[in-house]
Amino acid sequence: MPTDPIKVLILCTGNSCRSIMAEALVNDLGQGRFQAWSAGSFPTGYVHPRSIETLERHGIDPGQPYSKSWNEFAAQPLDLVITVCDQAAGETCPIFPGKPAKLHWGTPDPAKVLGNEADTQAAFDRAFYFLKERIEQLVATSERSE
Repeated sequence: MPTDPIKVLILCTGNSCRSIMAEALVNDLGQGRFQAWSAGSFPTGYVHPRSIETLERHGIDPGQPYSKSWNEFAAQPLDLVITVCDQAAGETCPIFPGKPAKLHWGTPDPAKVLGNEADTQAAFDRAFYFLKERIEQLVATSERSE
């Protein structure tokens, strides 16, 4: 008997890098058992092109992400809310219906790394691999609890 996917919202401040990559990773690695969206407390209004490039370079379909406010999800029942900003743990998040579980995965902002092309790519790769590892653990844990 099919079950509804686990509904996950990934939050960051700007919703342009880390949360965008995490959304795509959850949707890809979750193989239909998870449905993810991302949003920001103060969305930038754009998706950082390096986020899309990083996902595609690692074989992950980025989908059609756009930078949006967490207010778009205020009435949506969620199972899990994950914050990925390295400072967001202290941010006040809105109350979501159904009292979803919460996780915080502090991830340094790769867009703030100053340096040459190689430094920037390395920062995005570090964020990608960190998030991928956490999401793989999340997926594996949900498989064991089924």
